Amino acid sequence: MTAAPISRFPIPKLDELPDDIRLVITDVQDKLGFVPNVFLTLARRPDELRAFMAYHDALMEKDSGLSKAEREMIVVATSNDNGCQYCVVAHGAILRIRAKNTLIADQVATNYRKADITERQKAMLDFAMKVSNDARSICDEDFDILHRHGFSDEDIWDIAGVTALFGLSNRMANFTSMRPNDEFFMMGRK
Repeated sequence: MTAAPISRFPIPKLDELPDDIRLVITDVQDKLGFVPNVFLTLARRPDELRAFMAYHDALMEKDSGLSKAEREMIVVATSNDNGCQYCVVAHGAILRIRAKNTLIADQVATNYRKADITERQKAMLDFAMKVSNDARSICDEDFDILHRHGFSDEDIWDIAGVTALFGLSNRMANFTSMRPNDEFFMMGRK
């Protein structure tokens, strides 16, 4: 573990947090063997952490026309575009695990257009980038392209929702100077 601060804001002590937040954090710690810094950083405002986690889980854990790995691809590609080191590293680890591919996260983060992914996934990420960078120019042609790749309107909503949620997350991670846990760097690589 590094001695560098994980956030520019003070991190609350676990025993000072509301019971439900503390339980979430200890459950994650039991599962992973460490506590992702995002939980500790955002726990300083428990109501906001609860809202973030609820929206995260509603988008990222549900049954969808997008695989869980595809949703992580969206997070990694847009987080890289937004310059969010925390989310690229943390969600890159999750992407490697969910895709069962040690190379994919680095490829998607660096240049998804050259990554070893399908044309369908490239179209998905093209749309995610448009949502992230130029949402006001989204038009029917964007939907037509995605429909031709087999995406339903619900899938398209999910692409936009994941992109938008992580636009918020990226900005908060950058604002707080959130540091990725050292453990994330090697997850899914062995």
